[in-house]
Formats: sequence, structure tokens, C-alpha cells
Amino acid sequence: MNTLTDTDPGADFAAAYPQRPIPTPEQVDTSPICLTPGLEPDLLPLWTAVVPETRARGNDIHLPISLAFARRLCDAYPEANRELVLVSTLLHDTGWAHVDETKIISEGFRGDWRKAGIRFEHERLGCEVARRVLPPLGYELEFIEAVCAIIDGHDTRPVAHSLEDALMRDADRLWRFDHAGIALAAGWFSQNPADYTDRLETEIIPELITAAAVDMATTDLERSRDLLHTAVLR
Repeated sequence: MNTLTDTDPGADFAAAYPQRPIPTPEQVDTSPICLTPGLEPDLLPLWTAVVPETRARGNDIHLPISLAFARRLCDAYPEANRELVLVSTLLHDTGWAHVDETKIISEGFRGDWRKAGIRFEHERLGCEVARRVLPPLGYELEFIEAVCAIIDGHDTRPVAHSLEDALMRDADRLWRFDHAGIALAAGWFSQNPADYTDRLETEIIPELITAAAVDMATTDLERSRDLLHTAVLR
């Protein structure tokens, strides 16, 4: 008879990392994310392949900043498959370029937005992008399917299935704490920066899976609030 952990990767991951947020013995870089510039040379062909997908929903801001946070998270958790985390982070929201753009805000950022159909659609279409662009660049099928397993559910699945999945999810959230992320995402949710940073504190920080991400988020949130004078501009 199978147990839950025989069939549920989320339960397997939870059993392997029972302490939450997941601690790290490594030093965590909490300096401004703009101090982590540059791209891995081996990812440049992949960036080139998805330029059209970066022109939707602020992906040309969101994806590079998220990738910078993913690099820092991989440094904090070196046991993770770094390539898998970085490629998944780079591609995770490319599906937004292939949905009905008029519905991205009205359906994807309103009401119970985590369960919106367009959220599931952008995940599925992001997997299609991955399966299209990765084979010509020499990525093996097993790796591509691992990338798709992370992309498919990164917004809609309630739990992470692996450390790599967790790091990508945390990177996807961390970009919001930078002032550039606040500037974009506050508008998506029709909130001013002060209200949006309150939401980051009460809703998003509790969702972070790793202790490194919590450290980065809380430090960045304090910096952004000071920069944007959110105590006054309410």
C-alpha cells in the first residue's frame, strides 16, 4: 500500500525539509539587487530566444530581476540544481505573452486571482515556450520536463515539489520587494505603494519558503518603504 509520500512530491519535499522557512548555513546577500547584475554567458542564447515573450506584462523587468534573486538563492542553497533553477526562473512567466492581453489584469490580478483560469493558462503556455525554445539550444528532454514541472503550477499549485521549485517560487516573489517591482505590481493590483508594501508584509513574506528569501525580502521591504516614504504617502 502506497503512503502519501510515495505518490505526492509535495509531501516528499516537506518531509525532506521539515523546518520552514528552510534554513541555510550560508551567508545571505541582502544588498540591493541592482548590485547583482550581469548574465551567465550560457543563458544569453536563451534570453535571445524569448525576447518576444519579454514584451508582455513587464517581463523585461520582472524576469531579469527575478533571475538575479534566483542567483542569490542558489548561492544560499548550493545543494540545489542551479541550472534548473535559473532556466525555470527565466522562462516561468513567458506564457503571459501568449494569453489574451486584455484579460491579464482584469482576470489575473483581481478577486481570487490565484485560481483564475488565465493563471493556469499562462503556466501551460509557458511550458509550451520551454518545449519550443530549449531543444534547439541543446537541452535534454529530461531537463526540459523538469523545467516544465516547475513552471506548471508555480502560481496555482499550493506547495513546492522540490528545492529547485521552492527557489524559483521565492525568486518570483522577491522581485516585488525591490522598488522597481513595487512600481509595476502596485499598479497591477490597483494599489498605491504604501498599501502594496503592507500587502507584501502581511501576505507575501509568509508565503516565502526559504529563510534566505525571508531575509532578502524583509531587508528590501524596509529599504523600499524608506525610499518611497510610505509612512507618509498614504
